[in-house]
Order: sequence, then C-alpha cells, then structure tokens
Amino acid sequence: MKFQIEDVTVYFPYDHIYPEQYSYMLDLKRALDAKGHCLLEMPTGTGKTIALLSLITSYALCKPSNPVKLLYCTRTVHEMEKTLAELRRLHKYQLDHLGPAARILAIGLSSRKNLCINPSVVTAENRDSVDAGCRKLTASWVRALAAENPRVPTCEFFESFEKAGSDGVLPPGVYTLQVIGMFLDFDGFVVFGYEFGDSVALDLRAFGKEKGWCPYFLARHMVQFANVVVYSYQYLLDPKVAGIISKEMQRESVVVFDEAHNIDNVCIEALSVSVRSQTLEGATRNLNKMSQEVERFKATDAGRLRAEYNRLVEGLAQRGNLPISDTWLSNPALPDDIVKEAVPGNIRRAEHFLSVLRRLVQYLKGRLQTENVEKEGPVAFVASINAQVGIDQKMLRFCYDRLHSLMLTLEITDTDEFLHIQTICDFATLVGTYTRGFSLIIEPFDERMPNIPDPVLQLSCHDASLAIKPVFERFQTVVITSGTLSPIDLYPRLLNFNPVVSRSFTMSLTRDCICPMVLTRGSDQLPVSTKYDMRTDEGVERNYGKLLLEMVSIVPDGIVCFFVSYSYMDGIVNSWNEKGILKEIMQHKLVFIETQDVVETTLALDNYRKACDCGRGAVFFSVARGKVAEGIDFDRHYGRLVIMFGVPFQYTLSRILGARLEYLRETFQIKEGDFLTFDALRQAAQCVGRVIRSKADYGMMIFADKRYSRHDKRSKLPGWILSHLRDAHLNLSTDMAAHIAREFLRKMAQPYDKSGGSGRKTLLSQEDLEKMENGSLGEMF
Repeated sequence: MKFQIEDVTVYFPYDHIYPEQYSYMLDLKRALDAKGHCLLEMPTGTGKTIALLSLITSYALCKPSNPVKLLYCTRTVHEMEKTLAELRRLHKYQLDHLGPAARILAIGLSSRKNLCINPSVVTAENRDSVDAGCRKLTASWVRALAAENPRVPTCEFFESFEKAGSDGVLPPGVYTLQVIGMFLDFDGFVVFGYEFGDSVALDLRAFGKEKGWCPYFLARHMVQFANVVVYSYQYLLDPKVAGIISKEMQRESVVVFDEAHNIDNVCIEALSVSVRSQTLEGATRNLNKMSQEVERFKATDAGRLRAEYNRLVEGLAQRGNLPISDTWLSNPALPDDIVKEAVPGNIRRAEHFLSVLRRLVQYLKGRLQTENVEKEGPVAFVASINAQVGIDQKMLRFCYDRLHSLMLTLEITDTDEFLHIQTICDFATLVGTYTRGFSLIIEPFDERMPNIPDPVLQLSCHDASLAIKPVFERFQTVVITSGTLSPIDLYPRLLNFNPVVSRSFTMSLTRDCICPMVLTRGSDQLPVSTKYDMRTDEGVERNYGKLLLEMVSIVPDGIVCFFVSYSYMDGIVNSWNEKGILKEIMQHKLVFIETQDVVETTLALDNYRKACDCGRGAVFFSVARGKVAEGIDFDRHYGRLVIMFGVPFQYTLSRILGARLEYLRETFQIKEGDFLTFDALRQAAQCVGRVIRSKADYGMMIFADKRYSRHDKRSKLPGWILSHLRDAHLNLSTDMAAHIAREFLRKMAQPYDKSGGSGRKTLLSQEDLEKMENGSLGEMF
C-alpha cells in the first residue's frame, strides 16, 4: 500500500497496516524532521522493523536533494538477516511503483568469519583465528614477497578484488549474509541470486564467489556508498571498531539501534577491560617474541626501525593511509586530540617501548597478588604506576597506537597470538585517558567460589554515555527502539541525551491473545520467591515444580521456563530430580536445557523445536540474560506459555555493580533500588516477550514471584503487557493459575474475526488511511 504522512509518500509492502505502526511512523517522522534523537517502545510482534525501514527509505526517496543514509544496528547475525529480508521485500515493492528511481544499495556488514569464502581461512575455529589467517594472506608485506616469490601463498579472492580496482563494486540491490535458497558448485560453495524487477538481490558471499572477489573487503569498501548498512552495535559503539568502519559515515545518516533495551550495558562493555594472570603470562610471551623480532630487524633491516622512529617523531603513527588489508582496530579511547599529539619520546624506540610494557606487566602482576579486594579510581592508579615503575599518564595513553605501529613494522600477521599484549595496551590507553566514569577493582577470587584463587583486575566503565556520546554528536538522528524500554524516562538519564520524541505504544488486538499472570503462592498457600533468603527453601522449590507439573498437563505445545541464573537453574532442577517432580514432568513433555556451551544449546533448541513439531510439545529451561532470552523467538506452537521463575536481579554483591550504582547515584541521581528494579524488570519483560511474535499468535506469561504483586515492581513492565494484566490475575495460587490457563486456552481455540470487524480496528487498509486523513476514521483509531 502507498499512503501519505504529511509531505512524505510512504511505500509499505503489505495490504494492511497496524494502527500502532502508523502511529510509530508519525513519531519517527517528527524526529527526522526535527533532526533530533528519539526513544520509541513498540510492542513485540507488531512489525517495528518494516515500519522503520518503510518510513526512513520513503523519507529518503521524497527528499533526494538531502540524501539520508540509514545505519541499522542489530545485536545478532540472525537479526541482521531478518532486517535484510524485510528490506528486500520493501525494495521490490518500491521498484514496482517507482522503477529505477527507487534503486538502492543495501548491505549487511559482518566479521571475516561470516563473510570469508577462502576455504583455507574460514574453517578456523574462531573469529580471531580467521582474522589472523586472512592477514597472513593479505598483509601488504606478504603480497610484496609474493610478487617476488610466487610460492608465497596469498588470497586469490583478495587479489582478484584488488585487480578489479574501480570496477570492484556491487550493483544496486539488497545483499544478505546468508543464503535463503542455494545451488552448490563442485567446490561446495553457494552460487545463488534473486532477480527482483531490475534490481539484483544476492547473497554477498555467493556474489563474491561468482566474481572471484573477497566479500569481506568488498563490503568494507562499499559501506561508504551504500544507502542502507545493517551491522552490529559494535561498529558504532566500540571505538576500536567504529574508528575503522564508521568514521567516514555522513552526518546526515539516520542511526537505528534496534532491540536496544540493553544499550547501556553494550556501551559499558565496549569501554571495559579485564586482566587476569593468564593475560599477563601471555603478554610476557608476546613481549619476548617481539624483542627477538626487534633484534632480528636490527641485524638485518635496521632502516625499517629508523623509518618508524621518524614517523613517530612526526606524530603520524601509521594512521589514515594504510592499505585496507593492514588496517587495525582503532584506539580504544574516544578523544580525538590523542591522535594529534606526537608519540612520547621515551617510547619511540622499539626496545624502549617494549621495556615500558615489561615494567607495566610486572607492575600488574604484583597488583594481582593481593589477598584483599582493592578498589581505586584511574587517577590514583596512574599515580601508583608512575611512582613505582616510572610510566606516566601520557606514555600509557599512547600504548595502543604505539603497539599497532610496532606490529606493522615487525610485519606480524598471526595477530591472534598477540591478543594478550593487545589487551594490556587497550587497558593502558583507557586508564591513561579517562579520569572519571571508571573504577579499577582487583578481586583475588570470585565471591561465589571463595576457595578457588582466580585473581582479576577489572577496568570497569560505569558511564554508558561515554561510548554513545560521539554517536549522538555526529549523526543528526539516532533512533533507540525496542519492545522493552520501560520505564522509558530512565534511558535519557543513563545515556545523557535529550530526545525530541519519547513514546511508548500499546498493541491493538482483535482478541485478548496475551494472558499475563502474577503467581505469588503455591497450592499450599506458601509464598514463592527467588529472594535470597527464600530461594533454597524446600517449599518454594516444591511449589515451583508443582506449578510446572500442573501446566505441562494443561498447556499443549511448547512451554519455556526462565530462571534467574545458571546456578539457580542447576540447583532447582537437581531438587526436582531428587523429589521425583522432574520424572512426572517428563511423562507429559520432554525437557531441554540451555547451557553455557553455544553448540549444546543450539542442539537442545533444535530438538525442542522438533519435539514441538511432533505435536506433543516440550519444555525448555533457560536463563534470563542468556543467549536464548535475548535472541530466540518462541512463536506459535513453540511457546504457548512462558514461566518467569523469580525476579532476575543482577548479582547485587558484585563489586563492579556496586561501583556502577554508586556512580549513577552521584552523577545522574539515579537511586540504587530504582536502577536494579528497572534492570530486572526489563530482563523479565524480554524473557516473557519471547512467547508472542505476531497478532495472530497467542500465549500466556506467568510471573512466578510474590514481589511482582507489588505495584512499584510491576509498574516497570512495558505498557503493552500491563494493559492485559487484569486485577483478577494479580495474586494467584497454582490452582487459580491453572484454572485461568484452561479458560484462556479454551477461548483461544474459538474462531475469531482477524479483520477486527467485531470491535476495535486493528488492521488499516489504504481506504481506512484515506478516511483517517479526512478525519472520518477517528473513532476507530
């Protein structure tokens, strides 16, 4: 359908639109017109992604004199693929209506691990190994050697891309990362493409294989020319990655952070570093190897070291003019003035710099040998380093860039082996740059396992606004959106910005297909909770088990259970096993469990889905804040009920959390209890939101903890959940919850009018939108 929102013609690739999608577009357009930032909470399963893509691309088409580039950030490759699939459908629709004028280039950018097509590189076990394998074949000095000696291996795909020169471009189209349909050639590689009108939509790797070009470097090159770029948060929020990928993006770009409920945590992780004993041992090995290389160069090619010294005197530090295959992660600190200074004289010579790093590593080893917990700020820590080993703040600040320069000079390609010394220099640069918003915490062991020595020094960032500030300052519109942003007024304080639009939308439904319940007690009337003083109580464990047992006998298809932590899940499952409850549950449905091993969890999920497909259903045990809670949908028969066992508060004895709470209280006047409750409830909402992924879907949510009956806790849940939470469902026992579940499932089994003819209008046609513009549809909206 095609409709007007003020002066913009919106192209929407479906015959109907939800009222909340239309409202969402109105507020999004207000933010674009105002060239300001916005916060938009949109219920899960209401087409947020296509609403965003339709409005922003249509806005760009209507204003060709002021080109708008879209940078769409997601958290996982799976979410990138879903976004690109929606965009492909939208692009075809726009081409059908506008012809060649609607052509765009849209690409997904991911790591070498996901884009590489060189069989000798991509089979490496992890991302760092793939990166190193790539460097060994594409580094400028390797290629220079290969030019003299053909037996030196290089990457045929990179060479072919380089030879293509200015012809090495992607034609317009929407390019995905993974193949939706495929043919395999004799080498086992995918060769596949879609033809949409006069726009080609190809899998990026398949296109690279067909042309013989490296998809990773092709994508890196085309990012600057693409109309839409879909990539992960790190490409904008982690300064080490943003410095090489996003630094040239136009100010007119619109940045979207989708599923952004945890954006403050992503910002903090981007600027935090942990140093353990293993890191320091590895760094020592790295320094020994680099010292040997320096001595070898002194004997065989001293001119190279002299040339590097001269560059450092001039303050260039190999920045900005490197071949694309030699580019390095950028400086982890954000201030630009650091790159304009000359590298300090006492670390310009390679041997002097390595000596400084040895002293730093030795100092950190000494600090890790403490038997007591220590906490201090960056200023005191830097003063201590200076007093004890003679390394001042400026030397620390330049460690990362100086290491980068030296590794290029020494022609080191196996970068995965030098991750330890990179971590130390990352740490040094951050601690030497920031004086506020950070704490250094040294713990000799984990409080939860006090008998196992595991010393760790953590440079912990507490201020999420530090990482996102350059994004707010550089781009004219930043959209932060999710199904779980309640309470929405806390995000501007956490991220330190002023949104021009801040809005939370509700879900329009033709039937009450969401049934949230708050369960406070078992059938024996004993209260249930995961409060620390109650969680190991036998009565609580038994009542939680009886709740699940009752539900597996009532609910068809899939049931997903979320626990507050892995350790709590292990404990309660063992308890149920000993009491025979687990055996009774498994007489009704198979049980699958998420573990901290990604491969095991993927296998468990796959088998869970197979069990649901068989018709009997299954139970999946998972953990709040885990991978499943964040990225996996349990739509339709894969999730008819979600049980949230307890309130998923963070581990409140964590010293890092304590330091962050103290900082938030002093800097942003956010009370500790308010932040902890906000954080726990957004995680709980994220977990239960997995159960409903469209309006045709239906499902139940049980919040199993007496604390959810308190208004101050419950009110932090998103409005679209609260609007379906009736007073009669607030203080339930297991028997009452079972009765409500039976009634709800009976009701959902009845046929219903999907068009909304029986009540509120939940699907708007083009004719409805035209009436609404004329003011005659107000009562339906």
